[in-house]
Amino acid sequence: MQDSPPEFSVKIAETDAELRAAQALRYDVFVRELGGGGAMVDHDAGLERDRFDPFFDHMLVIDDTRGMVVGVYRLLRDDQAAKAGQFYSEDEYDLTVLRSSGRKLLELGRSCLHADYRGGMAMFHLWSGLADYVETHGIEVLFGVASFHGTDTAALANPLAMLHHNHLAPPELRVRSKAFQSMNLVPASDLNRKHAMVETPALIKAYLRLGGYVGDGAFVDQAFNTTDVCLILDTAQMNDRQRRIYAGGKGRK
Repeated sequence: MQDSPPEFSVKIAETDAELRAAQALRYDVFVRELGGGGAMVDHDAGLERDRFDPFFDHMLVIDDTRGMVVGVYRLLRDDQAAKAGQFYSEDEYDLTVLRSSGRKLLELGRSCLHADYRGGMAMFHLWSGLADYVETHGIEVLFGVASFHGTDTAALANPLAMLHHNHLAPPELRVRSKAFQSMNLVPASDLNRKHAMVETPALIKAYLRLGGYVGDGAFVDQAFNTTDVCLILDTAQMNDRQRRIYAGGKGRK
């Protein structure tokens, strides 16, 4: 354990070394911890990477007292997606309703924190950095896939059904899974919302608190050992309280 409390800074990766630090943290979380994989994962070097990395901005949360990257977020604007040929999540979801909306889009992905920094201030610095990025680039709609660990949808029936019944996106934002896995797995009358929320990952719950929605259907990702949902957040629909949570993370617990 470190002797002094962490002091955080947030930045976009600018060097190959900073990108590798992000990919190394992703490897620790998504591969070592969660059992994921992928065609471009470098097990020898301990790097989780894919063909989209060169097109994304990689937001880093750095613990300056230890000189190490402790949080990452991967960000892809419309103009960057055009250079990449697609958004990352278009392999899983039909994004036609978002693409045809005429609004400025930002895709989010690969969000993770070092195990020692979960439940503390690092996440708030990551959110605060994201809020600054959204304001700088005039982003109107944020979206991206978020994951439940595992591919057994029966075991995830309660939280998936809760998302379907209570947080389905309106038609104008409702993307649809391409390899459709229904989330309507438990009747609304039989839901145990408390248990469903306990079983829902923290990142998904954070988006729900901000007024986020989910797309129609889940996507079972065998390679990554996850069941994915697509989260959508319309910044224009956030109320004042939600906006304060989203933009006011610095220094808050």
